[in-house]
Amino acid sequence: MLMADEMTLFEKRDDGVAVITFNRPDSLNAMMPIQADAIAAKLDDWAADDAVRCVALTGAGRAFTAGGDVKAMAEDPDTASGGAAPSTDEAARNLASWGWKLSGKLHTLPKPTVALVNGFAMGAGMSIALACDIRFCSSKAKFGTAFRNVALSGDFGGSWFLPRIVGASVARELYFTGEIIDAERAQALGIANHVAPHEGFLEAGLDYCAQIASGPPLALSRMKLNLQRAESMPLADAMLAEAMHHTLSSQDEDHQAAAKAFVNKETPVFEGR
Repeated sequence: MLMADEMTLFEKRDDGVAVITFNRPDSLNAMMPIQADAIAAKLDDWAADDAVRCVALTGAGRAFTAGGDVKAMAEDPDTASGGAAPSTDEAARNLASWGWKLSGKLHTLPKPTVALVNGFAMGAGMSIALACDIRFCSSKAKFGTAFRNVALSGDFGGSWFLPRIVGASVARELYFTGEIIDAERAQALGIANHVAPHEGFLEAGLDYCAQIASGPPLALSRMKLNLQRAESMPLADAMLAEAMHHTLSSQDEDHQAAAKAFVNKETPVFEGR
């Protein structure tokens, strides 16, 4: 039986990449509410840590994460909403809070996030992968909304993320049928940004994350915020916000150094200033 602090592993690497690993391989990394608290706290720490420039998520064993613990749900129906609550409204708020600690924070973190999908990403696990900015997948990756199989409707923001990635019609199909799709189809639909051979997948994925982490951190953070705002802003407002960020970036030392490096045909080193 794993202790609470063993269910999720955290690593901060020297190349600017920080890694979260779901670590309940015997249950396909099915998630427990206590993990969300630990992950949320670590994401808050890394958001303020200039040494962290990209956050990656992956899973131990055969799965990224299978989402909720169905075995626990069978034993206690309250598990599906994150635990017992005195009312339906409060149970829903608790579940939304649990989801925000993972999907919400990953989507709004002011740094790029990459799901390194090594195997099964099911239910809430698929939602979490979709919440990340990019999905770098093993050839053995599998995605499925899966909620219909346990007569649930979906959580962790999947119904918000999926249609924005694949379109409304395909999102409905994937929810209504619960179809499990392989890495090749996921890439064709735009769910998987990259698919790598399973052998050496994690190393390739971390190298990819390191490439992102080597970029200009202030500009990357502003890019992400631009794209988030574009999800809900009118065009004119989005363009003004974009122009403000572009202007701020032009005043950064990183921009000035990069412009000189470009002229001199050199590779810039970004310091985050």
